Amino acid sequence: MKNALFFIFIFIFVNSTHSSNDNYAIGARSTGMSNTSVAFNDAWSAHHNQAGLGFVKKYSCGVYYENKFLLNELSLKAVVVAIPIKFGTFGLEFNNYGYSLYNENKYGLSFAKAFSDKFSVGIAMDYLNTRIAEGYGSKGAAVAEIGLQSKPTKQLSIGVHIFNPTRTKFVDYNNEHIPTIFRLGGNYFFSEKVLLALETEKDMSQKAIFKIGIEYKPVKELYLRTGISTGPIINSLGIGFNIKNLKIDLSSNYNQVLGFSPQFGLTYIFSK
Repeated sequence: MKNALFFIFIFIFVNSTHSSNDNYAIGARSTGMSNTSVAFNDAWSAHHNQAGLGFVKKYSCGVYYENKFLLNELSLKAVVVAIPIKFGTFGLEFNNYGYSLYNENKYGLSFAKAFSDKFSVGIAMDYLNTRIAEGYGSKGAAVAEIGLQSKPTKQLSIGVHIFNPTRTKFVDYNNEHIPTIFRLGGNYFFSEKVLLALETEKDMSQKAIFKIGIEYKPVKELYLRTGISTGPIINSLGIGFNIKNLKIDLSSNYNQVLGFSPQFGLTYIFSK
């Protein structure tokens, strides 16, 4: 009975704070900048915007953990891999949200190709699965993603990404759709030390969200990050360390009602 009551609480809490099978933000660098990630290009582009993979030229992988609102039952875990080949770059992604009584999983395979050093296109096919314990079972669906990135100047990068453009349904009951999410944003380097990121995100069934993030690199090995987003207001802070081919990122978001969500990420870039 205790587990059942706790499950009911978590289920209500989850559905009051996000849409089921949402495309959760992952990656501690971007979360430290309020999830302004649509114009980034690294291994995490396998999730943020697959077009960014087209500019990735080295094998790389990353892991991520987030403790949402300091509740282990709402933890988010993710793994990404970027695999460059002669004619493009493949990406792999897996993320898991929840715990034993309620969890959501995303399995993604993506591919991107850069047609020059200024323009790249990426696509992904995902399988989303939700499992509810206590005899409720599980349900899955396949969705697509598509993205574009452009670098008109050395200082400016622009990204566009659509998650679930086909408006795939998850279940027929109550006409429940997997969210369709449109994102548009850009990164601007004022110098080698200062990056400004701006982004807007629009879920087809929700109001638009606006985000701004700043990254400052006082020395080669250290990054300081902050950001803010609307709908609701969420503040973010982060710090990053470069140790040769290893990147270590720590960040946290703060929701004025629900509290802190600390995050941790590791990214490794292979030399060859």
